Amino acid sequence: MHSTLDRTDLRILATLQSSGRMSNADLAAEVNLSPSACLRRVQKLEADGVIGGYGARLEPRAVGLGLQAFVRVQLSRHESPAIDAFTESVAGWEEVVACYALTGDMDYLLQVYVADLDGFSQFLLDRLLNASGVADVNTSFVLRTVKASTALPLGNVSS
Repeated sequence: MHSTLDRTDLRILATLQSSGRMSNADLAAEVNLSPSACLRRVQKLEADGVIGGYGARLEPRAVGLGLQAFVRVQLSRHESPAIDAFTESVAGWEEVVACYALTGDMDYLLQVYVADLDGFSQFLLDRLLNASGVADVNTSFVLRTVKASTALPLGNVSS
């Protein structure tokens, strides 16, 4: 898919990643296009699925979610029904903001936000450890965020 992105598309995407609320007129000026040409390109990028959506980035502590954890999960069984049951459970857990299937000794990595250690304990005991097929869980708590970005490194993409 990326081979269809030209230099102007990449500039539009980079600008939107850093300033998603920018008006079309300002975006067009930033990437040296007319507003109508810019709007057509953005709409095409949306239609092609390159732009997957828009949203506000919230500060977790400001909304009462002061504890972030990364939880590595190993399943006891790796047949499709067991995997499907686990992933369906994860999809319904509000505390889990991201879940990745991994290679290596652990099967999944969950990114979890809760209010505090009591909230994490409740999540762990009531949800995760009760989930079907969970064999092992290993948790790391985030002490400090050094870098967190949702922006993709478009400077590494060839046009």
